[in-house]
Amino acid sequence: MFATDLLSDEDNASELFEELVETYAESLIQVAYSYVKNKQMAEDIVQDVFIKAFEKKSQFRGDSSYKTYLYKMTINRSYDYLRSWSYRNHFLTNKFSNLFGVHKSMDEFLVIEDERAVIGNEVLKLKPKYREVVVLFYFKELKIEEIATILDCSINTVKTRLSRARNMLKERLGGKLDE
Repeated sequence: MFATDLLSDEDNASELFEELVETYAESLIQVAYSYVKNKQMAEDIVQDVFIKAFEKKSQFRGDSSYKTYLYKMTINRSYDYLRSWSYRNHFLTNKFSNLFGVHKSMDEFLVIEDERAVIGNEVLKLKPKYREVVVLFYFKELKIEEIATILDCSINTVKTRLSRARNMLKERLGGKLDE
């Protein structure tokens, strides 16, 4: 719907693009956050994704929905960030801070105490290939077929990863995870 409009109506492209941002920004930030575990960086990644999507709107082939296209771009950009020097440098800085006793803020402490945060933290501890399917399936409520398209893998691969992720979470949470 949006993609076709963006491609065909150059005069209204900016209005339609604003609608895309309003519709998908929060979801994409949550997906990016599940990878980079930093809200500011997740917001930067999503902003970058929207800029690139707008600049290259004529290259969208329409093989999938624009929603799927944006999710895939967000995941790819998140992976790029995780491979970057700035991430590795930030990660090492945090490790050293923790070694020397820098304590978490009260806000972080309260979030950790929340039961949902415990589950969320366990999801964030999963390897990316498992974490991404859990986030997309349970939190973004995407269908397995959509996830397979976004991740460029088979439906059976998505099902297997989802099953393994569930089992890992059950084990980590002491079997208290509801199906």
